[in-house]
Formats: sequence, structure tokens, C-alpha cells
Amino acid sequence: MQRDELELDLPPAFEIGHKVRLRKLIKNDGTFPGQEIGAVLAKKGDIGYVASIGTFLQSSYIYAVHFLETGFIVGCKKKELESAEENNESNATDE
Repeated sequence: MQRDELELDLPPAFEIGHKVRLRKLIKNDGTFPGQEIGAVLAKKGDIGYVASIGTFLQSSYIYAVHFLETGFIVGCKKKELESAEENNESNATDE
């Protein structure tokens, strides 16, 4: 995606209920209530499920991901997530 393209011009990369894996460590930047700033909210490789989809600055999607092990629901950008579904889209045509 080029700089002048808006992510919101495309459909979301993940849908509600989609199983995703975190690609990077997420720490509290001060926007997560009840946790200290800098506290680890989710670690690279953690698995969660998309609970809702919002937008950020009218330019990109934010995925609220529910991490079942911690119970935290953390806002993530597309680049911070990857699909953890058993049947990826590339396998969908193999039926």
C-alpha cells in the first residue's frame, strides 16, 4: 500500500471472529486502563480472536483482539497481526 492510499478504501484484512497471531510485542502506551504504562499486554506469537473492527484517524483499521489467556482486548493494526486460521485462503481452493 502506497502512502497516498487509504487502508479504509479496501475491506478489512480480518473479520470478526477471525483467529489471529500477534507479530510483535504490544506494551501499554497509556491507553489501556488498569495496567501500568509499559506493561506487556500481549507477546509476539500470542493467539487471539478479532472481537471488533474500528478505524484510526480515518485512514486505517484497528482490530480489537481478544487474547483468551490474559483476557485482554487490545487494539492492533493490520501490520501487527497475521492469520492463525487452520484453513488459510490459499487452501480454500483445494476442496
